[in-house]
Amino acid sequence: MKLTCVDGFSGAGGLSLGLARAGFDIVLSFDNDPLCIETQRLNPKYFGHQVLCSGIEEMLGGQLLRIARLQPGELDLLAGGPPCQGFSVQRIGPDEDNRNNLVLKYVQLVEEVRPKYFLMENVKGLAGKRGGEYLFRVMRRAEKCGYHVHFRVLDAQDFAVPQRRQRVMVVGERLINGGSPKFVFPKAMTPQGKRVTVRMAIGKLPVPPQSGAEHPDYTHHRRDRLSDLNKKRLAALKAGQGREHLPPELLAECHHVSPEIIGHRNVYGRMRWDDVAPTITARFDSFTRGLFGHPSQLRSISLREGAELQTFPSDMVFAGNKVDIARQIGNAVPVRLAEAIGKSIAACLDDRGERS
Repeated sequence: MKLTCVDGFSGAGGLSLGLARAGFDIVLSFDNDPLCIETQRLNPKYFGHQVLCSGIEEMLGGQLLRIARLQPGELDLLAGGPPCQGFSVQRIGPDEDNRNNLVLKYVQLVEEVRPKYFLMENVKGLAGKRGGEYLFRVMRRAEKCGYHVHFRVLDAQDFAVPQRRQRVMVVGERLINGGSPKFVFPKAMTPQGKRVTVRMAIGKLPVPPQSGAEHPDYTHHRRDRLSDLNKKRLAALKAGQGREHLPPELLAECHHVSPEIIGHRNVYGRMRWDDVAPTITARFDSFTRGLFGHPSQLRSISLREGAELQTFPSDMVFAGNKVDIARQIGNAVPVRLAEAIGKSIAACLDDRGERS
């Protein structure tokens, strides 16, 4: 029998896709973003399970168990990535953010469902100054109800993802009769020297139409409109260069101050063909927001190219306008990273003889 899984805060479904590839049967996924839910429903080839537009609050109080027809302790894996913007090291503002409490709601759901394993993905900041207290509280509460909690920062580029992307992975393992934990994090599949590059990921795609229309054979493959000034900026840069390489006359007014002082070094830039991409963010559709310029063409990378760099299936379609789609792609867990950690959890469940 397949291993059972519920994916909370599922977004556009990157985590679900990877866990399904690892052998899990996704019985339910939920998210409170209607466009993310519409995206999953537009792709029944990949999301044949029940998909609900719901926040985590509506899943508490036994509701998830009732909807999924599960008993406490029966589910193999509860997975999810609570919204992480409050813990981001790039965020400007006070440390307090209402979204931070969602990680505590998530551990409350763990306490109710009591899955054999739980997985929580978040930004690196969860283990840092902004999020450390919340991570500690999650671990303490999980330990009190019988879990051994493992956490590690994994970099997606080590797992066949053509992108630098460091994320905290928290894995809770429900111990059996006081036994010892078995889970180990996956080893790097693509260490330095074996990385999947930008060229490998998007080099096969044709040039999108100059008109800005979508390519007739590739969904979401179209070029963004650039101002004349931004065209000059992009034309002045070689692959791998950012705003510190621009001549003074092409700098934005705020960028006349050194990046050593104000930061924002990796904006107004191009990717390198034979390196991994920078972290694909929710605004990767604009090269003014990062090194998101195409390595050799005078444009930002397309939505399709961003999806490829996140290792989504090449035929997957997304709901919404350009900004909506970029946000869904940029906020997702890379599919291959999810698959790697899913295989490690599945191997432990098999070793324990705990298939449902």
